[in-house]
Amino acid sequence: MINDFSQRLIVQEVAPRDGLQIEPQWVETADKIALIDQLSLAGFSRIEAGSFVSPKAIPALRDGDEVFRGIQRQPGVIYVALIPNLKGAERAIAAGADELNLVMSASQTHNLANMRMRCEQSLAAFGDVVSLARGTTLSLNASIATTFGCPFEGKISEDRVMQIVDAYQELGVDGISLADTTGMANPRQVYQLVQRVLSQVPASRLTLHFHNTRGLGLSNVLAAYEAGARRFDASLGGLGGCPFAPGASGNICTEDLVNLCEEMGIATGIDLPHLLAMSRRLPTLLGHEMPGQVAKAGRNCDLHPAPDDVMNLL
Repeated sequence: MINDFSQRLIVQEVAPRDGLQIEPQWVETADKIALIDQLSLAGFSRIEAGSFVSPKAIPALRDGDEVFRGIQRQPGVIYVALIPNLKGAERAIAAGADELNLVMSASQTHNLANMRMRCEQSLAAFGDVVSLARGTTLSLNASIATTFGCPFEGKISEDRVMQIVDAYQELGVDGISLADTTGMANPRQVYQLVQRVLSQVPASRLTLHFHNTRGLGLSNVLAAYEAGARRFDASLGGLGGCPFAPGASGNICTEDLVNLCEEMGIATGIDLPHLLAMSRRLPTLLGHEMPGQVAKAGRNCDLHPAPDDVMNLL
């Protein structure tokens, strides 16, 4: 059982980056900007607005510079950019990103598939980014992909994850994300690891990133929340997935997560009706249905009139 419902759950919206990166249909730059502008009005304090990776690697996000320069920034909203290396960091800074998110896998195989380099090389490159950001107002977050399991190597040990947490802290990054890149986590595993990581990382600096590949995404959120985590990535409509991991379906769905929180009395500050209206427009934008559930079923409070034959009996 959740021990404390009073503590706010922070949702970082990742649809503009993680959600769109594997979409086969090109989303026009103006549409990306409009999506982010609407998200900025929904009550989020953090939005991952794009990435600055090689256009050859992620062609769907090749317009990151134009997107960051075109959005209408709202006070109090941090606009995050995923960056793979020093060159990407320089582009993100020039485009006006507020925070840079670095990514390395706990799995050596996945890191080679995703980043085309070994973990040791990734860490060395992160040092250059930290040096670049030093003395600026930029904040740095470092993510650990495949934290809870790798589709190539299988189970990832807690000790391996903690080694990377230690390495990130030694580099001097501001925040750390634990990413269930292919939806292999289970609630008991999440609870145990999050408790261990929180012994070294404050809850205000720890983010959990879950995928719903095997249907356990929201269960894992509750397990992490119970363990003390308070910040979570989610994607509008349940969009997303890793292009370098077989079978990696979408992230946990933002409106489903916010609905869960509202039903349980956990504050998020997010405007759920606004999110639902946005999510219901996504099929027109992207050309396919979304995996999110609440946009289809409606909220519990969205009641329906009783059938006429029943009304006659009342």
